Amino acid sequence: MSVAVLSDVHGNAFALDAVLADVRAATPDLTVNLGDTVWGGADPGRAWALQQEHAPPTVRGNTDELVAGRWPERDREQTAWVQAQLPAGVPEVLGALPTTAQVADGEVLLAHGHPQDPWRALLFEGAPESPRLRPGPALLAELSGGSAVRVVLVGHTHREALVAEGGVTFVNVGAVSRQFQGDPAARWALLERHQGLWNVQFRRVPYDIEGAARWAEAHAPQGAHEAAWLRQGRLPQSP
Repeated sequence: MSVAVLSDVHGNAFALDAVLADVRAATPDLTVNLGDTVWGGADPGRAWALQQEHAPPTVRGNTDELVAGRWPERDREQTAWVQAQLPAGVPEVLGALPTTAQVADGEVLLAHGHPQDPWRALLFEGAPESPRLRPGPALLAELSGGSAVRVVLVGHTHREALVAEGGVTFVNVGAVSRQFQGDPAARWALLERHQGLWNVQFRRVPYDIEGAARWAEAHAPQGAHEAAWLRQGRLPQSP
């Protein structure tokens, strides 16, 4: 069995186009989406349409909660703009998504950041700009989903990482958009099961970064900041 894993599209239709083409070439049996679907400035309306058709969100991300209006005191301008890019009812759809899901006969547990909270990171601790991987026993102690779980997949941190402990593989999937380490390529992961064992392949895909940046500059409320982030593959200084 093979599973394509997307996370943190952040409304970047340009990056998602390239990732979906790479996913189709891999012919997975299943595609899952770990959330943070549309909160971003590179054509979130089209990014949502692509996800609805090819990779509907499986679990709720933290910024999906923003779009759903759960935190009205935060980022009001961005929230209103993103909501305006989407068909009616999408915020309610995002808000109703579960925080966890299990696939592959319960062997694979999905969450956005942490099984208990999409705003928390499971695999990393410390400052976001220089996080540290948590030790395997600490990860195992937080495992939920039952004894069948062999793989735990999360996103949220926009970093690729893998930790194996006690027969469970914990995977932090790279982000489709908004990278943090100076490489702007889009990312996804391919999970494959052979003879009862799961293997993980981290994938990186080039895309039309300049097209995405220019779209953000022309349309998004903080478009210059978004464009700089996409071009640099690193979070720029706040505007």
